[in-house]
Order: sequence, then structure tokens, then C-alpha cells
Amino acid sequence: MTINLSSHWKAVLQALLVTFLWSTSWVLIKIGLEDIPSLTFAGLRYMLAFLCLLPLVLRKPYRSQIKKLSRRDWAFLLLLGALLYGVTQGSQFAGLFYLPAITVSLMLNFTSILVALMGIVFLTERLTVLQWMGTALFILGILIYFYPIIIPQSQVLGLLIVTVGVVANAISSIMGRGINRSGQIHPLVITCISMGIGAVLLLAAGISIQGLPPLRLQHWIIIAWLAVINTAFAFTLWNHTLRTLSAVESSLINNTMTVQIAILAWIFLGENLNLQQLIGMILAVIGIFIVQMSGISLSSILAAFNRQKALPYDHQDESPA
Repeated sequence: MTINLSSHWKAVLQALLVTFLWSTSWVLIKIGLEDIPSLTFAGLRYMLAFLCLLPLVLRKPYRSQIKKLSRRDWAFLLLLGALLYGVTQGSQFAGLFYLPAITVSLMLNFTSILVALMGIVFLTERLTVLQWMGTALFILGILIYFYPIIIPQSQVLGLLIVTVGVVANAISSIMGRGINRSGQIHPLVITCISMGIGAVLLLAAGISIQGLPPLRLQHWIIIAWLAVINTAFAFTLWNHTLRTLSAVESSLINNTMTVQIAILAWIFLGENLNLQQLIGMILAVIGIFIVQMSGISLSSILAAFNRQKALPYDHQDESPA
């Protein structure tokens, strides 16, 4: 029996596949961290992902644009790569070494709150009443999740590392939004160059500080899967779905990742949630959804849709690893 799906439902299923792939990253990273140092692990993943994207950006239209980049552009991309990949992804991998995957996933949702607040200052984007309500609901969910706030000594360093990553992620999101809003540099060029810079920094820091241990076939399979499938392929497929799905639909599907990560961590990593933590997580996810959705206008949705139709690839924030 043949099932004929509309283009819209195909896009929905493809987007769900992408979020599932991104969610599995957490499990794979936790498994890999048992043998591979965190910074070296992150550097290998993003270096390989960069090499996968490099052939795309070396095509003539993008190659000519790269030649026209000014010193200021290169400085900006250097800083963006250092923050978005070097600090954000490095701290995420390191944080997963010390903390449960569910905790790191929930904490990284703070990025949306910080971006909304920083947007007021740097991008003159005011928050709506609903966004303030969503922020309050998210904070309430976090407090319920961690209550009573008794942090084990073994997790203090991990929480500090992830907090640094959240701040770096928020700053890089503001930077990325600002440069993409100007439209002067193609998103593919921004993504590939910043990823390459971040990958070099991560790999250099990882090898010099943590070393490069002997890697077995299983390790290389995990690294290759994270780089090729969960990064290069998943980002490309996600942006393909944006040609059909609205911003609201995409954000709603993306927000399912926190729940997906919790389920996968329970199945494969043995990380359990009690009722209180489950309630807190659900409230936090709802709060994030309100923050993201209530600030989207019809004009911004149409502008994003028209922009994505013209772009073969665009950078999306893969907050969940």
C-alpha cells in the first residue's frame, strides 16, 4: 500500500527526523566521553563537519564573496567561531562529562531567554507581555526542576561550565542575528568559516590540554556520525523543511527536543526523572515556546520564508549538541 503525503506533512516528518538526530547527539556524546576527552572530541566532530561543508562554500558564487571579505568581516567571523563553536560547543561537551544529559539540555534553554533580553539592548527588539510571561514560566520551571537547590559537589564545575556556554551561545546568537539581518554575507559562508575557525580552536586546545588518546573504530564511527549525519546532513535537511514549514511550526518541532533527550537519556543512559523534575521540565519548555512564538509577527514569518527559499543552507542553532 502506497501512502501519499502532502509536501507539508513530508516537511513535518523530515523536521521531526532532524530533531531526533540532534537529540541522539546527547547520547552519543555521553558514550564517547567515556574514552575521548571533551575538547578533543568536540574539535574532531566539528572539524570533520567543516570538511563536509567546505566543498559547498568553495563553489564560485561563495568563493568570490570570500575574496571580498574585509578585515573587519574576518575579525567578526573569528570572534563568532570562537564563541559559537570554541566556547559554546566546547563547554557543552565538557558539561556533559560532569552532568546528566537532561540537566545540560534544560540549562541550554536559558539561551532563548538571554537572547530575548539581550535583543532589547543590542537589537532594539522589545519583549511582548507574553514573552515576559514565558520568561517567568521558564524560570519557575527551572526552580521546580532543581528544588531543593542542593548541588552535589561533583556537579558544581559542570554547572559553571555550562553556564559559560549558555552566555557564549546567547552572545553568538545575537551576533549571528545581526550579521544575517544585514544580508551582506551569505549564511553558508558565515557558517562554514565560523565552524572552521571554531573547530581549529577546539582541536588545538583539546590536543594541547587533554591530548589525543588512541581511538578505536567505535570512536571514529561516533565522531563521523555526529559530524556527517547529525551536523552537515541534519542542518541541510532542517533548512530544506523551512521552505515549507512556518516559523511557528519549526519552533514547536524544535522544542520537542528537550522531551526527546529526556526519553533517550532514560532509555540509553539510565537517567531518570521524578514527578517534580518532569513537571519543572514541562513548564520550562512551555515557557521557552511562549518566548519564541509570541514575538513572531506575520511579516517576519513571510520574510524568513522568502529568505529561506533563496538559500541552500543557513545556520541554525543546534542548542542540543
